[in-house]
Amino acid sequence: MTALLLEDISFCHPGGGCLFHHLKLAIGAERVGFIGPNGSGKTTLFHIIMGLLKPDSGRILLDGRQVNDVRAWRQLRRQVGFLFQDADDQLFSPTVLEDVTFGPLNMGDDGPTAKAKAMATLESLDLAGFAGRITHQLSGGEKKLVALATILVMAPEILLLDEPTNNLDMATRERLVAILADLNLPMVIISHDFDFLAKSTDIIYSLDHGHLHRSESSHLHSHPHAHIYGDHPHAHGGY
Repeated sequence: MTALLLEDISFCHPGGGCLFHHLKLAIGAERVGFIGPNGSGKTTLFHIIMGLLKPDSGRILLDGRQVNDVRAWRQLRRQVGFLFQDADDQLFSPTVLEDVTFGPLNMGDDGPTAKAKAMATLESLDLAGFAGRITHQLSGGEKKLVALATILVMAPEILLLDEPTNNLDMATRERLVAILADLNLPMVIISHDFDFLAKSTDIIYSLDHGHLHRSESSHLHSHPHAHIYGDHPHAHGGY
């Protein structure tokens, strides 16, 4: 099982404030949710994990080995799939099939193999009829699911999902909940949608003032259900 470990991560914006102070996080078998105010650094932390930003201090270990050179970062990006907050940042090919086959082709698969993987992935997400669709003509929810397909086709071992329910209608949101429930993968999910996190994750952390705080207490809300992790402010998407 793939294990990802962040040790003593600190990060400050050049000429600005600091987001993390010796932050530690272990990602293994569990599904982890992140909540926190805008600007608290949730997306920045994902960018650090993927090597898109460099921390001021600390290190990242993948399966016990420090990720500190080009080869190691390439391996991490093969094992860790990252769903961007905005699907338009992830989709760039004319058709859905071309978008989903890009990853396997880039990793060395021949055309027929890449196409077979892409079609199987689309079918698993009930998107089999989308292969020939023009990507930029899809709805926001359809783009989100296709962007997820471009990640799953690469058979990642860990998923990072940044606000996956943003701008989704209720039907697509519930479809995404079902898809994630069927995936036998550890994942970290950033979301302001607390009910979505409660359905999709095992542990929820709040990110505040550079530190992660595990939420464990139960609080009853005015609507008729209870949350295990209800002691932090959160939104109820679609409810």
